[in-house]
Amino acid sequence: MPPINPLTAKLPVGDLPGWKQVFREDFNAGDVPIGAFPGPAYEANWSAGYKDGIPDTAGQTGKNSRYYPTKVLSVKNGMLDWFLHTEKGISMGAAPTPKIPNNSSNPHRANSLLYGRISVRFKGDALPGFKTAWLLWPDSGVWPRDGEIDYPEGDLATSFYGAVHHRSNNPHESDLIRSYALFTTWHVATMEWSPGKVEFFLDGVSLGAGTSKVPNTPMHYILQTESCLPVCPAPTTTGHVYLDWIAIWTKG
Repeated sequence: MPPINPLTAKLPVGDLPGWKQVFREDFNAGDVPIGAFPGPAYEANWSAGYKDGIPDTAGQTGKNSRYYPTKVLSVKNGMLDWFLHTEKGISMGAAPTPKIPNNSSNPHRANSLLYGRISVRFKGDALPGFKTAWLLWPDSGVWPRDGEIDYPEGDLATSFYGAVHHRSNNPHESDLIRSYALFTTWHVATMEWSPGKVEFFLDGVSLGAGTSKVPNTPMHYILQTESCLPVCPAPTTTGHVYLDWIAIWTKG
């Protein structure tokens, strides 16, 4: 794919060679205040994801970090906005999910794919202790056996990377593809998941690919934004992550 200027990149519309577009969103249907996402404007295509109070990844290990979409998510100025902050000692994130048309018979897997291409234009404030892990997670829920794919992933105060967690019984077995790019300027991150290969692109340029024990069962996509891995944010750490647009293709 050709290089992309992330400062001016528009939502891609239409199929690509080998890929059939099944979802796109540029949040131009109007603003939604915090506490109301997805609301009538976006509910056909979006879920707010995990409900208020559900422990995030670190919260499952005892840290005081939780998903709170009603206190985090809004749509403003044509962007999905995560307001990341701490209230009453709880650091708050959210994990919205697009509803991707697919052939799954499971109503809880309305965002499921078996191989696909996902492209997002995003940026975030430098917020130590908060992170993104926008990921494909196995429909089976069996991890690490069925693997995991993350991109962009990383603490918001550092650079982000792509990760292909292998189909393995070892949770530490993965391919990491680093970007060395910061969250604080606009970027277009694209991952292409094909049989035996996951390739990561930054602003249209390939960063590399994982080819070992690549996930090969249906997975669902979650824009997981959370905290406390490994260190929790300071109580005064407050800021935003912005998603300008997202486009998704299946193998065609």
